[in-house]
Amino acid sequence: MTIDLEALYVDLHKHPELSFQETRTAGVIVRHLTELGLEVEEGVGRTGLVTSIVNGDGPVVWLRADMDGLPVQEQTGLDYASTAKGTDPAGLEVPVMHACGHDMHVSSLVGALERLVNTKSDWSGTVVAVFQPAEEYGAGSKAMIADGVLDRYPRPDIVLGQHVTPLPAGVIGVRPGTQMAASDGLTVVLHGRGGHGSRPHSTIDPVVMAAATVMRLQTIVSREIDPRDVAVVTVGSIHAGLKNNIIPAEAKLELSLRYPNDEARAKVLEKVERVIRAEAAASGAEQTPTITTDHTLPPTINDETATARLTGAFQRAFGDDSVVDPGMFTGSEDVSWFAREAGVPLVFWFWGGVDPKKFADAVAGGTLDRDVPTNHSPYFAPVLQPTLDRGVENLVVAAREFLA
Repeated sequence: MTIDLEALYVDLHKHPELSFQETRTAGVIVRHLTELGLEVEEGVGRTGLVTSIVNGDGPVVWLRADMDGLPVQEQTGLDYASTAKGTDPAGLEVPVMHACGHDMHVSSLVGALERLVNTKSDWSGTVVAVFQPAEEYGAGSKAMIADGVLDRYPRPDIVLGQHVTPLPAGVIGVRPGTQMAASDGLTVVLHGRGGHGSRPHSTIDPVVMAAATVMRLQTIVSREIDPRDVAVVTVGSIHAGLKNNIIPAEAKLELSLRYPNDEARAKVLEKVERVIRAEAAASGAEQTPTITTDHTLPPTINDETATARLTGAFQRAFGDDSVVDPGMFTGSEDVSWFAREAGVPLVFWFWGGVDPKKFADAVAGGTLDRDVPTNHSPYFAPVLQPTLDRGVENLVVAAREFLA
């Protein structure tokens, strides 16, 4: 039986699920992998899946795909656009969309496993496929590791993964060294003193405190980081108050911080915490802000030797012009925890999902940022083909390069 990968992708795109809620997604994957004759372990790291193809002696290659969607209202206009809803960790009903391409990642890995099963006479070794939950929380790989995935399955000799991105379809972006930034997610609670909106002098207004903090945080990168260095400080969420005539007692900020290495991380964190505490003090806060680290992701660092080898394999398979160095991405990933915990090389690459003509026209017109939606945009939608076929081929070429 041949798996209809396009139908699989459309189905997953229409039915996204939030992090650690990917139960339907897991069921769809299990059904297809069972059709291939593979045994699948479910519930690894809560909602993750693992399967393996043991095919004689040889290296152990891990292939990883992430499964979760995002709380985004899709606006692509596709016939198969998501109208799904989910419940976020705060208990709120939110729209859900595959705005980061994890549906494409899953479909590509299923297709690659089908190809590898059907060509077992051409290779030997072991392929372990990891369908990981909760990448968007930066928590899924750690959950699977805590659940013993490295001990219950053959330990990898190399970990491989890929991510669809706004490059022209048919183009692969890969580089040795730091491919993606490290990041921290922080939740900050600013403590004020609530009261009536008509009597602001009797309160310590956390809304004003939050506004001042947000603006001051923007000066860290622009005024305290060497322009030649990379750093990002984003306040992605701000919540305070329930009514216009009530000054609340607290305001909550959620921050995303990104940097290329541990040295930069230490510098940015120190400056962020200094600003938060100083603005609270300047507002007369009687209680020190509460700063909680929600997640920490290491930089995604590609092994130089393995990356050079895989780059050569991609060039032989698809042509020299199809492989580019995309530079370091300031986005972050948790895939590297598998390689770090196992003490083995990692190669993580990007592949394009944008119609090449649309991409070229946007570059020529200087409208790339406007006309080519990026990951996490409500308009993000890779062209179905050749993106899907190339995603499958990428994984097969990569796995075969490191198998015997």
